[in-house]
Amino acid sequence: MGDSYPRYELAPDDTRYPSCVKDLACAPMLYVIGNLTALYGRAAAVIGSRRATPYGMVVADMIATAAAESGITVVSGGAKGCDFAAGTAAIDAGGAHVIVAGTGADVIYPRTSAELFDRTLACGGAIVSLERWGTGPRRFAFPKRNRIIAALSQAVFIAEAGLPSGTFSTAEAALELGREVLAAPGAITSSLSRGANHLIANGAGCLIDEESVEVAISRIFGTLRYQRLAPNINPASDECSQVLDALFASPLRLEEIAAMLSMSPMDCLSHLSRMMMQGDIERMPDGTFTPTVRAFRARSAILSSGKHSEAEV
Repeated sequence: MGDSYPRYELAPDDTRYPSCVKDLACAPMLYVIGNLTALYGRAAAVIGSRRATPYGMVVADMIATAAAESGITVVSGGAKGCDFAAGTAAIDAGGAHVIVAGTGADVIYPRTSAELFDRTLACGGAIVSLERWGTGPRRFAFPKRNRIIAALSQAVFIAEAGLPSGTFSTAEAALELGREVLAAPGAITSSLSRGANHLIANGAGCLIDEESVEVAISRIFGTLRYQRLAPNINPASDECSQVLDALFASPLRLEEIAAMLSMSPMDCLSHLSRMMMQGDIERMPDGTFTPTVRAFRARSAILSSGKHSEAEV
């Protein structure tokens, strides 16, 4: 990051200190780079797993886009995975993004988020930290910053979360502060959805589709979405639909898909390879197959369009 953006050191008694952070029992010193006004308006945290699946990335993108197009600032931790997807989507939608860093505000971490940090500042957002300038990543700093993510936001939206996880600790901090917590459910067989599913089972708002995201934003913030682009619907071919229908529910291994299709493993692998080349599915590090971000977006667009009956989807 360049030195062209203003830097601030804000004590709780500073008149420029964001009042929402004073809801914390012990309001901390804040170190800020960028646009201070981004800390004062309506804001929603959109967070999730760093090891996000394509499903989690799409959900984060969907929520952040809806928030930005409703005039709501999006807050995230700037990490890889869901945070990166949320921040990028908010900026792409013309909204403001605030990163709450676990390092010094002038230290980019992780390095893979360098472009997101730069774009956040260039597009009128801010980077906030509890740590002094130049402080590198330290494990204990990240749980502390999660309290700031919660405090800066009037609501916390969770795209995907394991248990335990940093995302789950942010949700706990939000509940302690009286902020609303909402989460997208995931497959009960996915470890990356245990946290989100647990929160929903214990009273968090349940986000079942894009419309429910918009309704929640409207209810909480009293604003309407001013822009909604027509979806680019590209449904899967009939040949792939059976596999995709199963994978939308949960990632599966080769042998599980082969049994479902009554194929030999070799024939099934050939079929899956074609789907990977078409951009419909991808193979995860643990060897399971899952739909790509593009495929999840296509399915979401189909569901939102209302062109398919319940039986067809």
